[in-house]
Amino acid sequence: MNKKSILITGGNGQIGTVLAQQLREKHGTSAVITTDIRAAKNPDAGPFELLDACDADRLKALIMRYDVSEIYHLAAILSAKGEQMPGEAWQINMTSLLNVLELSRKFNIKVFFPSSIAVFGQSTPKQNTPQFTAMEPGTIYGISKVAGEQWCNYYYEKYQVDVRSVRYPGIIGYQSLPGGGTTDYAVEIYHAAVKGEAYSCFLNPTTRLPMMYMEDAIRATIQVMDAPVDEINIRTSYNIAAMSFTPEEITESIRQTIPDFKVSYAPDFRQQIASGWVESIDDSHARSDWKWAPDFDLSKMTKEMLEKLKAQYQKATI
Repeated sequence: MNKKSILITGGNGQIGTVLAQQLREKHGTSAVITTDIRAAKNPDAGPFELLDACDADRLKALIMRYDVSEIYHLAAILSAKGEQMPGEAWQINMTSLLNVLELSRKFNIKVFFPSSIAVFGQSTPKQNTPQFTAMEPGTIYGISKVAGEQWCNYYYEKYQVDVRSVRYPGIIGYQSLPGGGTTDYAVEIYHAAVKGEAYSCFLNPTTRLPMMYMEDAIRATIQVMDAPVDEINIRTSYNIAAMSFTPEEITESIRQTIPDFKVSYAPDFRQQIASGWVESIDDSHARSDWKWAPDFDLSKMTKEMLEKLKAQYQKATI
């Protein structure tokens, strides 16, 4: 890096907490500044600043104070929560991104923007969804991500801002609970299993969605940011994929270790969101451009999730 620091917005979130840890291991603890609208979950982990990413003046002050060279812009209202507050979700998601892009233009900062499978809609091919396809999302989150992708491409084409992005599938990790997404069940279900509780799933048992283990998601994020500039040929957002499964299939995967695990189904408003999404992703452009490939399938992920969560809950009771 030409300058000193990496800044993460939304650093308290499901992805932000793990990304910060990985970047600090790579670049040093003091080189990574996490920010969030709420106080740090782990204040001893490294530098942290309170930040509402919609406050351009505060963001500018932090960029100048820490001599920031890269921003991972993770602050956003997610899909399920966004449907409960669409106007606010649009305002937060778009204002914060435009602040990041405009300040990155002025200060020559490289940007990571997380897009999502939420950009796809009913008109999108559900199987092996191509990189370039119809995007008519049915949620305000998806609409903001489509618009965000286009803003990122605009700032690259017009101002040469080095913006990079991937379209995350559902992300599953043991490090923290998710925060208002439609794929949250795939994290919650492991917690219930390890605690010996029955789980009530908010999606139908046969709802198939693209998913990814957190370790792969973080590796893809860092990999696309570290790739040589001549390997980045898409400035909207890259499709990335790892696995696709249904609630029934993840339940059976857990039952290989916990045979008496019980799951019931009570679909809510998130079922309608999920029904508008795709089932599997073609990520051939990411694989060919910057050599993306996942490490985890469902069985490998389940084994690690159960082991890590069991250790966490045992530690918490000591």
